[in-house]
Amino acid sequence: QVLLVESGGGLVQPGGSLRLSCAAPRTITSVYNTLLMAWYRQVPGKQRELVASVNPSKRTNYADSMEARFTISRDNARKTIYLNMNNLQSEDTAVYYCNGAGPGNRNYWGKGTLVTVSS
Repeated sequence: QVLLVESGGGLVQPGGSLRLSCAAPRTITSVYNTLLMAWYRQVPGKQRELVASVNPSKRTNYADSMEARFTISRDNARKTIYLNMNNLQSEDTAVYYCNGAGPGNRNYWGKGTLVTVSS
C-alpha cells in the first residue's frame, strides 16, 4: 500500500500560521509528475472536503473561502507539496490529508496530520 507522508500539523493559537508538507514515497517517484496533488481536511462527523489542489504544471485550485488564507505549492524535484496556512481560526481544526490522483486510477492518500487551532 502506497502512503503519502504528511507532516507539519500541531497546535496553534487563533491567528497563527502553519506549514504542512506531503512527501511522496520512492515507490511512486516515476509517476509523481503525472499526479494531481491535493490537500483535504476532515472534521469528526463531517465529510472530507477539498482544501486545494495543484497539478503537475503547478496550476492551483482552491475551494471557496480557502484561497484568501491558504497557499498550496509543489516542488516536483523534491516530490513534495506544501500547504501554507495563515490566520488560522478554530474552524480550521481538522485532520489534513494529502492526496495524489492520476492516470490508471491511481489514488494515493496519507494517514493525515492533525491541526488544532485553540488558545
